[in-house]
Amino acid sequence: VTGVQTCALPILSTQPKAIISESDTTARGPLGLLLVSAFAWLIVSTILSLVGTIQLHTPDFLASCVAFTHGRVEAMQESAYIYGWAGNIVFAVALWLLSVLGGAPLRGPGLLSAGTLFWNLGVTAGVVAIGAGEATSIPYLQMPGYVQPLLFVAAGAITTPAVLAWTGRNSDSTYASQWYALAGVFLFPWVFSAAQVMLLATPVHGLTQSIVAAWFGQGVISLWLLPVALASAYYLLPKLSGRPAFHYEFAKHGFWTLVVLGAWTGGRHLIGSPAPAWVSSVAVVALYLLLFHYVIVALNLPAGLTGWKGPITLRFVAFGLTAYVLSGLGDVVTANHGVAALLQHTYFSVAQGKLLFGGAFSFLMFAAVYEMGPRVVGSAWPSPGLIRTHFLAAVAGTLLSVLGLAIAGWSQGRAQAETAVNFTAVAAAAKPGLLIATAGDAVLLLAALLVFTHLVRLQCESCLAACGPRSASAPSAP
Repeated sequence: VTGVQTCALPILSTQPKAIISESDTTARGPLGLLLVSAFAWLIVSTILSLVGTIQLHTPDFLASCVAFTHGRVEAMQESAYIYGWAGNIVFAVALWLLSVLGGAPLRGPGLLSAGTLFWNLGVTAGVVAIGAGEATSIPYLQMPGYVQPLLFVAAGAITTPAVLAWTGRNSDSTYASQWYALAGVFLFPWVFSAAQVMLLATPVHGLTQSIVAAWFGQGVISLWLLPVALASAYYLLPKLSGRPAFHYEFAKHGFWTLVVLGAWTGGRHLIGSPAPAWVSSVAVVALYLLLFHYVIVALNLPAGLTGWKGPITLRFVAFGLTAYVLSGLGDVVTANHGVAALLQHTYFSVAQGKLLFGGAFSFLMFAAVYEMGPRVVGSAWPSPGLIRTHFLAAVAGTLLSVLGLAIAGWSQGRAQAETAVNFTAVAAAAKPGLLIATAGDAVLLLAALLVFTHLVRLQCESCLAACGPRSASAPSAP
């Protein structure tokens, strides 16, 4: 333990030893509800992703069903993934980490349960409304305006226990995991409410709307989802690898670099658009500065890039962190104006999103769930073999999906650059890669079904174990 003090956050060199404590069990019901909801939405979003990918190379697929036209499927998939799967799992992991690392039971479980129910009610209503044709067409904010206030209030109810866990912690000493987890749950209401005002309630006009939308989309990623994923990595790696974080004193610099610069990189998507050139230029500069953050993560957590032969949970972290660093480097490369002119408006950008969300974010969340599940539920995972199978299926599906979309995007970009090539030829050039991506989405659906089944089995066996002794001791009926 060191006494370094930075921004009122003293730095500790190692994480506390993992033991099942009251902090793990006080919110067992609400956290279990968040986990089950998250994986249910993961299945929904993966099914929609598979449908959307099939429609890219087979346009007639479900063409007679208005609710499943390609534009609506893509909007439903995005909302189900961001607010269904990612939203629920981020809240669950952040709350658990803040409670365990704070050394105090999670307060406000009733408020957390109510917030979770209303959050998922809002997401369900929003996805159904998109299928009915009420999407807003704003990336990461596709659900209609009348659903957004419900999500905002529900998020407030869910994040209140997180704030209480931070303010009620038993020690003034804090960890990098806590910084990132708190940033994720604290910054989301700010980003979300700002977007509500500027894009839906009193929308700005003209190109300013595209600039705000780009800022919001990147803010959702860099200020909400990725901080909690990194909180999971900083917590798990020292525990799983037995190696402390190297150069831990640099962790604060990586944290503030992401928080300050992360949302400003969204303007890179406006390269070549009518938006002022300075908007994309600022984004590119922010991307290059953000490389400092990726270097610090790689230096702090080297086991995350080399832990392929350790425990299965460590392999999830290793794959997730490797994908995280690669996605950051890929963003820098594709932000180059020459590369962006070729690949920006192709399937290659979709492949980058798959690498970031499906590879980096999801794998780090899977690792957190495999660590916290037994501690929260109070029972070991029923089948270690099923965890290994899930890992192999998730890796294979992610690689196939990312590789297929990258191939399709490269072929599409090169074909579009040829003025003599018509649209039919462009679509034909991209089709082989899209078929590979379809196979990847099918494997990812299998992986999602495996982990959801395993989670439900874990909770059912825990309930049976808890009820068994009481049933056995109960008096028989007269």
